[in-house]
Amino acid sequence: MNRPVALSTRVLLVCAAIGVATGILGGIEGWLTIPVLATAPFLYGFLLGVHTLPGIVSQEIFRAPGVAFVTHLLAALVSCVVAPVYIPQFLGTALLFGGIQELIAALFRYQAWSWWRYLISALVIGSVVAFVVWMAADLSALPAWARIAYVTLALLGPIVWTFVGLGLGRALDRAGVAPRRRITR
Repeated sequence: MNRPVALSTRVLLVCAAIGVATGILGGIEGWLTIPVLATAPFLYGFLLGVHTLPGIVSQEIFRAPGVAFVTHLLAALVSCVVAPVYIPQFLGTALLFGGIQELIAALFRYQAWSWWRYLISALVIGSVVAFVVWMAADLSALPAWARIAYVTLALLGPIVWTFVGLGLGRALDRAGVAPRRRITR
């Protein structure tokens, strides 16, 4: 397999481009947080799943250690510019989501790149999101249907956004952004 040199200039530039695009989306998510929590808090976990995109896209393109973490940090910096009121949340989310994505990839020695491996990352992130937001937003005060919807959507959000990220990564691969490699899907 022809792996790129970890964090070469090319890798950093592509991670930066992914970080800018996904960071803008993350910033928009930040501005939607208060209205969503005020009107339909059960949707928030799904919305928060957009932050899985930076790592998924970069891992799908480069399939190398560190790219998810770096791309998440770059995306967080862009999100901080778009919605500066959420700086601590964006940086914390980047560390958490990027860390989880890197940890899951490392557990498979950066050699399992099928959709199911990404699904594991998404389920772990969804579980963490469901728990943290449940506690932070006191969702136990909501009716039963809203709690069920919240848990379901908090788990589905990262999964859906992960598959969006895989699609974007594969499209960028077809466009020639990724290094040439043997396809193992």
